[in-house]
Amino acid sequence: MTPKKKKLVLADPQTQSQWFSRVREAHQTETTEDYVELIADLIDAQQEARLSDLSARLGVSHATASKVISRLKDEGYVDSEPYRSIFLTDKGRTLAQKCKERHEIVLAFLIRLGVPPDTAEFDAEGIEHHISAETLDIFRRFKG
Repeated sequence: MTPKKKKLVLADPQTQSQWFSRVREAHQTETTEDYVELIADLIDAQQEARLSDLSARLGVSHATASKVISRLKDEGYVDSEPYRSIFLTDKGRTLAQKCKERHEIVLAFLIRLGVPPDTAEFDAEGIEHHISAETLDIFRRFKG
């Protein structure tokens, strides 16, 4: 005898549309957040962030990293000059700190659940961009 399959019930179209819209919005901010957070980490670790370090660590071409840095400069997150280090503006430092805190909360939560640290680090990198403030607050309280 085969088990009875549960009928799939979809959310109403408006709700589902809002969910997908939020995911698309998160994807758009992921690159900005990844770059700004990495720039802050590089500055903390080696007192400077260079385009070559960014491209190597993000696994993108030098040209791609350069285009993103140009956009981040236009958006007020970084200051840079050709052949010089990249620096975060106040706006960039604020975003980097927010991203770092969010990452640490998600990472601690996953480790507390029993996820091995390397896997938790990898998973936190994706989850941190898509988590709601409400869920993040619950993770924060749960991690103790």
